[in-house]
Amino acid sequence: MTQSLLLASAASLAVLAPAVATAQEHDMHAGHPVPAAMPDDTANHKAMDHGASALPAEGSGTLRLPTNDGGHSGLHIDAGDGWMAMVHGYAWGVYTDQSGPRGDDKAYVQSMLMATGEKETGWGRVQLRSMLSLEPLMSNRGYPNLFATGETAGGEPLVDRQHPHDLFMELAARVDVNVGSDGRLFAYGGPVGEPALGPSAFMHRSSATYNPEAPITHHWFDSTHITYGVATLGYATPRIQLEGSVFTGREPDEDRWDIESPTFDSWSLRATWTPTPRWAVQASHGRLKEPEALHSGENEHRTTASVQYSDGKGLSAMAAFSAKNRDPGPTLTAWLAEANWELGAHHTLFGRIENVRNDELFPDHDDSRHDTPFRVTKFQAGYAWRQTMTGPLNLALGGSIAAFDKPRALDAAYGRSPIGATVFARLSIGR
Repeated sequence: MTQSLLLASAASLAVLAPAVATAQEHDMHAGHPVPAAMPDDTANHKAMDHGASALPAEGSGTLRLPTNDGGHSGLHIDAGDGWMAMVHGYAWGVYTDQSGPRGDDKAYVQSMLMATGEKETGWGRVQLRSMLSLEPLMSNRGYPNLFATGETAGGEPLVDRQHPHDLFMELAARVDVNVGSDGRLFAYGGPVGEPALGPSAFMHRSSATYNPEAPITHHWFDSTHITYGVATLGYATPRIQLEGSVFTGREPDEDRWDIESPTFDSWSLRATWTPTPRWAVQASHGRLKEPEALHSGENEHRTTASVQYSDGKGLSAMAAFSAKNRDPGPTLTAWLAEANWELGAHHTLFGRIENVRNDELFPDHDDSRHDTPFRVTKFQAGYAWRQTMTGPLNLALGGSIAAFDKPRALDAAYGRSPIGATVFARLSIGR
């Protein structure tokens, strides 16, 4: 199954490559074009190709990134009638070996294909967005990732594993309307999208471009990046963005091939400040109705804050905090810091440190440690060698090593010093 998944994922990139190999390559930010410029925007932002001054870059959903953030790069294609199409994707072959009594090893493939259409108008901008993944071909148990929790497989909780993503990761549209000299109103939504909650999803952050593992804090910061039913309204100026969303609180179910029915039973608010091209600061809060299948009857109040940095020369970093308060239930907090540093044309160093208080490590109700929160810290460092191939294709080869700091009470379950080792080969359209 792993071999067939790798071939299928690579084929999805190969099919696109000949059709667009002669297209001009442009920067994209997390797979989406940079926002339309607003009238009289004279702030110090890098210029877009059509000569206008650009606003801060866009991450997943409607989140802003530092203007200097290169994000993903992809192909920019003139689709006619004023429309520009953007394409980015990757197939990421990975092998991981997680040690200790609860460890496991697996070869697997992560994949993503994004296609976006944008049209500038006299009054603003229109965007159409799609994002797909072949990860549903992977077993619902996903891949080994010590101390990660969240979602289920076969009705059983996933513990020490990362679940695969759904086929449909985004099917949404966005409309921006210029207001006054430097403002705009925007509406975003669709059957699959991301609400205004938390930092950009981990696979869209430049600070995690070559990190092959999902954070163990994923369900604290960005578990809502695939949400079935989202509607967002917002107002933006060159430095401030305010937005609010209504969306479906429940996380995706185990059928990863379908589009689930929306309920719009949850809400969130987010404010983002981009004081200079190097920095983006966000704070957000949301109320999620019964987000987790394992905690039926428990709602969640989630508060996040993050700071993202990009020097525009290859260094990107993020620091973030999250608190999820189960209602009824405890408040569980998490911290995360990560960085990606490109050294010249071929070499990249990356790393991540995260600390989380998790009460889902022992789901068995008969276990005396059930529902007991344990605070765990993960340290991860890695290297990637990058090479431009033919046409729009790029290759990255690398690996990472992870170590953990945990309470002694977890030694019997995890061993005294568990280690996670991972190697990968990443084939992508663009960066």
